[in-house]
Amino acid sequence: MITRVRAVWRDALALLFALTDRRTPAGAKLMAALALAYALLPLDLLPDLTPILGVADDILIVPTLLALAARTLPAPVLTQAQTRSLSVQRRLPWLIPAAALTVLTLLSLLGWTIWRALGS
Repeated sequence: MITRVRAVWRDALALLFALTDRRTPAGAKLMAALALAYALLPLDLLPDLTPILGVADDILIVPTLLALAARTLPAPVLTQAQTRSLSVQRRLPWLIPAAALTVLTLLSLLGWTIWRALGS
C-alpha cells in the first residue's frame, strides 16, 4: 500500500513540475487545470453526498484527465520532471504522509461543512 501511495505521489509531483515547464503544451496545462477544478469545486456530475457513486466519479474522472495531460507531455519534459520528483521524494520523505493527512483533513472538513449546511 505504501509503495503504491509513493508511486502515485511521485507521478503527481512529476506532473506538477512538468506543468510549470514552459515547454509543456497548453492542452496538457488545460487538462490538469480541469482535473484540479473538478476535484476541488463543489459541482460534480454526481453529488458527493450520493453514497459511493458521488466519490466514484471523482475517482474516475480526475485521474483520467491527469493521465491524458501526462500523455501530451514531451518526453524530455516528462523525464526531467520525474527526476526532479524523485529528488524531492528522497529529500523530503515526510512530505508523503503529511500531504495525505492534509488532504484527508480537508476532505473531512469539507464533508462536515456540507453535512452541517444541508442539515440546518
